[in-house]
Order: sequence, then structure tokens, then C-alpha cells
Amino acid sequence: MATANKNSAPAGPLPKVDGMTVGIVVAEWNGHITSALLRGAMDTFRKENFDDSQIKVFHVPGAVELTFGASQLIESSAFDVIIVFGCVIKGGTPHFDYVCQSVTQGITSLNADCDIPVIFGVLTVDTEQDAIDRAGGKLGNKGSEAAEAAIKMYAFTEEIKNL
Repeated sequence: MATANKNSAPAGPLPKVDGMTVGIVVAEWNGHITSALLRGAMDTFRKENFDDSQIKVFHVPGAVELTFGASQLIESSAFDVIIVFGCVIKGGTPHFDYVCQSVTQGITSLNADCDIPVIFGVLTVDTEQDAIDRAGGKLGNKGSEAAEAAIKMYAFTEEIKNL
């Protein structure tokens, strides 16, 4: 994860995957952040030699709509992995808690109930600067990490299919 004290898996090459298709759902709310997350993901996919035709990007109004967007992509059977990008910045009302709970539970439910991995690329932060720091700033890019997770989870699902 994109933190100052990064506690991620050991560094190493990503699994090589052939023909993987990715659907990405991006929230328009806090678009300057979500577009930076998307750029990070696309940079990683290109670095891993993905063709742009393997990736399709869709936009929804906000974070709450990410679950519906992801579920529609799953139902389409057109993608091997789904990534959702959103950004929820804490404000002075409990709205932050409701939105975060909704999107977290929704994506968790999809992951539990469906055969396609849904990668959670939603920043839930206290300040806009926290989001900027995690969307290509001093703490890295959560979008890039989501792309890496997508590749790893696709390789995982392929391994399980071949047991």
C-alpha cells in the first residue's frame, strides 16, 4: 500500500500473463485524484506490455456507484479482472463514513460472490493532500499498485483453474 512505511510483498517481477482483459471503473467525483490513479494503472499496464485494447475504462459519478459499475462489468463476462478507482475525502459530516462503508461492503461482496477479482483502488483519506500523496505524490501511486494486484490476482485465478 502507498504509505510512508511501505509493508508490501517482496519486490520481484510480476507474473507474465497473456490475453488478460481489464475493466476499470473510475469515479468522476474528485476527478483530479481518480484520473491520477488511472494514469498510474495505465503506466503499469503499459510497462508490463499490455495493449490498450486489453483495457476498457468506464466512468461513474461517484464512489457509491463503483459497486454497480463493477457488477455490470462482471455480468458482461467481457473482463478477467475489474479495478475500481475512487476517492473519498473526509469532511465535517458523517457522509464520509456512509460512502466508505457502502463502497467497501459492495466491493467486498462482489469479491466474495463472483468469480472475477475486483481490485479496490479507492482512497479514503482525511485530506485532499493525503489523496494527492497517494495518487502519484510522495507516497507513490495507488493506481499502479492496483494494476499490479490485478495482474497477480489474474495469475492466481488462472492457477486455480488449472488445478
